[in-house]
Amino acid sequence: MVHTGIGYDVHRLLEGRPLWLGGVKIEHDKGLDGHSDADVLMHAICDAVLGAIGQGDIGSFFPPSDSQWKDAPSRIFLEKAAELVSNGGGKIVNIDATLIAEAPKILPHIPAMKVAVAQALYISPDQVGIKATTNELLGFLGRGEGMAAMAVAGVNMPD
Repeated sequence: MVHTGIGYDVHRLLEGRPLWLGGVKIEHDKGLDGHSDADVLMHAICDAVLGAIGQGDIGSFFPPSDSQWKDAPSRIFLEKAAELVSNGGGKIVNIDATLIAEAPKILPHIPAMKVAVAQALYISPDQVGIKATTNELLGFLGRGEGMAAMAVAGVNMPD
């Protein structure tokens, strides 16, 4: 039976931080603020996978209060989510994610993001959809103060 999970994450942008999105380092004048590498896209995907199997959110497995996750690559979080799926006898069917950001342009980086996400989840890049949109200059996202991502995961679990 296919189970569906949804994930959402948001981080503010800060100068002096590298920008990691979908497991890809992107040149930009600001990076996302967070305890780990703050990869908002991978965090939303992780929550979607965890939700599909009825687990807690990313913070319940990788709390920001734990110093071992300081500046950790978010790939680790996706690998753990994939391991939990596998341990439960399941298989990830697909991921569909949307990044919401005014800048930088995301389209050129999507193929590399799909590969990075797929590798972390042990699936094919064909099973990963990544899109980007702006917030039409509205709100904190529109002012370029942060980025957000939402994701849906389909996971086939035994009955």
